[in-house]
Amino acid sequence: MIRVGKTPVLSDEEARTLLEYITVDKVSGLRDRTLIGAMLYTFGRVGAVIAMDVEDYRISNHQRMFLLHEKGGKERWGPAHHRLVEYLGEYMDATGLWHTPKAPLFQALDITRRRLKGTCMNRQVVLQMVRRRARVAGLPSTINCHSFRATGITNYLSNGGSLEDARAIAAHESSQTTRLYDRTGDRITLDEIERIRF
Repeated sequence: MIRVGKTPVLSDEEARTLLEYITVDKVSGLRDRTLIGAMLYTFGRVGAVIAMDVEDYRISNHQRMFLLHEKGGKERWGPAHHRLVEYLGEYMDATGLWHTPKAPLFQALDITRRRLKGTCMNRQVVLQMVRRRARVAGLPSTINCHSFRATGITNYLSNGGSLEDARAIAAHESSQTTRLYDRTGDRITLDEIERIRF
């Protein structure tokens, strides 16, 4: 029986470093930071995040919301974290995406890498981008798209979030599945090791 997931998880510092190392003076940087942020802050699977259209991000009851299209045809609405709202605003302002509600939110780049093509990114391109961004930030090459889901859940739980709420945010059928992503117990500190005294 698997009790702990195998997905590599970023520490809080590593997640911050990755986001900070993405330069946002070009469309590619704005898009990539927003996409990684969306996976971190929504616990969304890469497939659900890249399936979003512009209209899947909107205001409802005075709050920014997003719609994720999950596995099995399930859809889930969720509030957007303030940092993700900031990233999305900068990205959509720079690209003019606000005016194209039916367009994919996360689009492939044209050959110049300066403009969006109008077509949805695919998972392989996203993985290549994640690995490239991780390498530039000096982070492990084992990081993958699913790492952001596990990192977000671990961070949420270590900051006092409940397992049941994490399950709901991640759209897991069972909290047992969510528990696989919880790596809060993986971080053994030096203080704990120093308790061993011979």
